[in-house]
Amino acid sequence: MDILDRINKENDIKQIDAADLPELATEIRAFIIDSVSRTGGHLASNLGAVELTMALHRCMNLPEDKIIFDVGHQAYTHKILTGRKNEFYKLRQFGGISGFPKASESDCDAFNTGHSSTSISAALGMAKARELKGTNERIAVVIGDGSMTGGMVFEALDQLSLLKSGCLIVLNDNEMSISENVGGLSSSLSRFRVGKSYNELKSNVENALLDIPSVGKKMAKGIKRSKDSIKNLLVPGTIFGDMGLTYVGPIDGHDTEAMTEIFEDAFELNRPVIVHVKTVKGKGYKIAERYPEHFHGVGPFDVNNGHALNKKKGPSYTDIFSKKLVEMGTKNKDIVAITAAMAGGTGVRAFQKQFPDRTFDVGIAEQHALTFAAGLAKGGLIPFVAIYSSFLQRGYDQLLHDVCLQKLHVVVMIDRSGIVGEDGETHSGIYDTAYLRSIPNLTVIAPKGAKELEEAMDYALGFDGPIAIKYPKGLAYTGLDDRSVQFIEGRSEVINFSSQVGKTDVKSLAIIAVGNMVETAVGIRDRLKAEKNYEPELISIRFINPLDKERIQETIRDFDVIAVIEESIARGSIGEAVGYEMAKIGVVTDDSSENQLEKQSSVDTKLLHFCINQETLQHGSVRRIRETIGLDADSIYDNIIKHL
Repeated sequence: MDILDRINKENDIKQIDAADLPELATEIRAFIIDSVSRTGGHLASNLGAVELTMALHRCMNLPEDKIIFDVGHQAYTHKILTGRKNEFYKLRQFGGISGFPKASESDCDAFNTGHSSTSISAALGMAKARELKGTNERIAVVIGDGSMTGGMVFEALDQLSLLKSGCLIVLNDNEMSISENVGGLSSSLSRFRVGKSYNELKSNVENALLDIPSVGKKMAKGIKRSKDSIKNLLVPGTIFGDMGLTYVGPIDGHDTEAMTEIFEDAFELNRPVIVHVKTVKGKGYKIAERYPEHFHGVGPFDVNNGHALNKKKGPSYTDIFSKKLVEMGTKNKDIVAITAAMAGGTGVRAFQKQFPDRTFDVGIAEQHALTFAAGLAKGGLIPFVAIYSSFLQRGYDQLLHDVCLQKLHVVVMIDRSGIVGEDGETHSGIYDTAYLRSIPNLTVIAPKGAKELEEAMDYALGFDGPIAIKYPKGLAYTGLDDRSVQFIEGRSEVINFSSQVGKTDVKSLAIIAVGNMVETAVGIRDRLKAEKNYEPELISIRFINPLDKERIQETIRDFDVIAVIEESIARGSIGEAVGYEMAKIGVVTDDSSENQLEKQSSVDTKLLHFCINQETLQHGSVRRIRETIGLDADSIYDNIIKHL
């Protein structure tokens, strides 16, 4: 990798001869493939964005100029070109570099991203700040065609048309976001791709270019060099033109020189310009080109055949949901499924193949997905909305306002709840307990394992009202699948009763575990029995909302020590709710009928709360993160022993 070795810091790419750029792109792709095959990461999207990133770096001066990558999972080439290639051996690993842009990691990362469709809003804000402060930095956005399905983009574009200074929007069109794109905008872009031929448009386009002062001739020359040739340029009647924005393209997104010229000319126009570039997702790695969705996000794999190195040892929670939904849909024709551009990731794909007319992929539009589900429920159907925990945050108002206030029968399947690992803070599912408990009329279940997830889905089907089921990423726990306890609204499950209650020689302990942390709690229980001949009470909380307050209050009165274990932030958590119930039991109240102060009861119960005390988590494996924050079985066990 002779040419790549000459890239050691930002702006070094400007010293590379134009004739060497294709080879540099090849070397970068080989480097990315090798790195991601070892650490895992986002592969296909990064392979498609190599040349467009090189072109931007050729005509921008970082870190003074600003590049914002929408979603951010396609920023690997940007990281390589800004001096971080030697850190890729720890990509997405604990203590290593993030898989997404991160300003704390480099001044060249202008804006932290992770979720979709935010980039144009951020760029517009930076551009307006530039105007007010009188600076002249260049600002560019790289946004995929999939992200353009998010409504936030059009809110930003509407205001962008009023901007009186430059802002370059590079629309990276690879015909996919994660799953295949859907909707009217996707169809519109498809029409661009197969629009009028070069010969029909040549004269009109060249005349339009020549009318642009100063840079028209150069831009026409740059467009001609694009391998896609001229299909549409400043096209009247397009959605962008109708919004008052200058549109250029589509052009070949793998021709670095052509893009560099066009980007340079676009900057010189000093107004918002959208440059539509056509790329191939997975380019340079044939297997990824053939199966781009599969290689969107991967674990370590064998480069020779693309096979995962870490074989699954059993079904994941996503797999359990996917299979169960098909079974339920076969029996009940009122069941419909909704996904927001994540049919594969959420497990909806199997239902979609079986029942295409009852599956709705709404694109990257979580807010719309929930209100759309509300409408389906109003129409007599039973929508199952499958969505990642971190993305459900975007639909909080719709869940509250459109679904729960009307008490509509919508089932929200919340995948990636809890610690997600390598994708880091932007994808953490550690906030859902807190925000879901704040929503009125919403029942929330956290199943402890594989079988209980299926039982929770059956319960949700027969439920009359809004209900959510949250479960983590990874293998489904099957250790307690021999148990089957009927679901009763708001009731927890006692997995085993303690033999220590009433004894005076040792303190009694109750462990309250939430969802997937029951597996950890079972291991702690078994270790206490084996090493200390001590048997605690073990309770699976089951219902996040409504809480089993009766069981909690009984436990507070009966036990000396209560340990609450959950993969949630402390504020708004189950542990906080237990502490609140403890405070209520021990307070002094005014009994108006007796006209005297009376203490209800006096308790001396110690509460141990094992949760996520910091507001954010860095990236890394779930195991390593748990160890770092003291949420692993060994740390919890050692802490409990100190209080018995």
